[in-house]
Amino acid sequence: MSEVIISIKNVVKDFGSVRAVNNANFDVVKGEFFSLLGPSGCGKTTLLRILAGFEVPTTGTIEIDGQDVTLNPPNHRPVNMVFQNYAIFPHLNVASNIAFGMRKSELSKVDLQEKIDQMLELIKLPGYGDRKADELSGGQRQRVALARALIKQPKVLLLDEPLGALDKKLREQMQIELRQLQQHVGITFVFVTHDQEEALTLSDRIAVMSQGDVMEISSPADLYENPQSRFVADFIGTMNFFRCTLKDFSDGVAVGESKELGSVRIQCSEPVCAVNQDFTLAIRPEKLALEFDSVEDSVNSVKGTMGPSAYLGDRSHFYIYLQGREDPVSVALQNLSGSLEHVRDTDREVCLTWSDDNCVMLADYE
Repeated sequence: MSEVIISIKNVVKDFGSVRAVNNANFDVVKGEFFSLLGPSGCGKTTLLRILAGFEVPTTGTIEIDGQDVTLNPPNHRPVNMVFQNYAIFPHLNVASNIAFGMRKSELSKVDLQEKIDQMLELIKLPGYGDRKADELSGGQRQRVALARALIKQPKVLLLDEPLGALDKKLREQMQIELRQLQQHVGITFVFVTHDQEEALTLSDRIAVMSQGDVMEISSPADLYENPQSRFVADFIGTMNFFRCTLKDFSDGVAVGESKELGSVRIQCSEPVCAVNQDFTLAIRPEKLALEFDSVEDSVNSVKGTMGPSAYLGDRSHFYIYLQGREDPVSVALQNLSGSLEHVRDTDREVCLTWSDDNCVMLADYE
């Protein structure tokens, strides 16, 4: 069984009449890359600051490595934090920035220099110790901030959107390096981001937050493939939603009826509602197939009309209009053999099809 390093127990944080965190209650295991994901104002950064000791919860407790640290100040917790702006000191060189947190340690100059050199190797900046902060790129500053946080060997490293200031290509490169770094040092990382793709790329598990509530905690694959709520399904990636009524369930297959889709079949262990009650059917754009030849009406297929399309290099997005539906259905196809220009004719009749194991039943609907 995995060893718990952080226990967040019934944590509530109020700022006056505003509840920023509402009864957060979960564990983080040792060595895990754990992300707090959600839109602006959802409470993720507040929860991270509570873990760091910069905020005290209104109610509830925080335990780190089995110790109650709820009222402990930041310097009395086995954690360190990396901020979005890196907080690199411009008047210090790289080595002095990395060693800043060790200024009260009892290490000799030789041992401290050895640690600094180890950190520079770890962040792939050997020989950069004498560089000034203003001589570094954004990615290099981010690495230095990580080294400064890691040199004290905290039990938990807290990261508040540390890649947010980087351009897209560098951010993607740093995602890979950050994950490799975490796996190498084996320290528990708690990472805050609003970027769904970033969370999916980096994390062992993700807690999705909304308006102070922790909506769902699971692995990236589970959250993407099998979300348990409409909010999570909609927030992570792109999703098509359809309102359906459950007509039957037997042998792990639910049968529904939709005004937009007709008859639908969904593989599931248990239906999310009773027979004759409504549910939401959710289908990812890449789970839909486009048929351009005449297809007979059948279960899990519906005829539509080709709308706008977008070429994105590795894939193409198509928007299909269905009778009785205002919003188009999003379809994503890989450009395996070209740009699919030959199927982009607007107003062309097409047929959408999908597998019964590539769609999800959700209990909530709008």
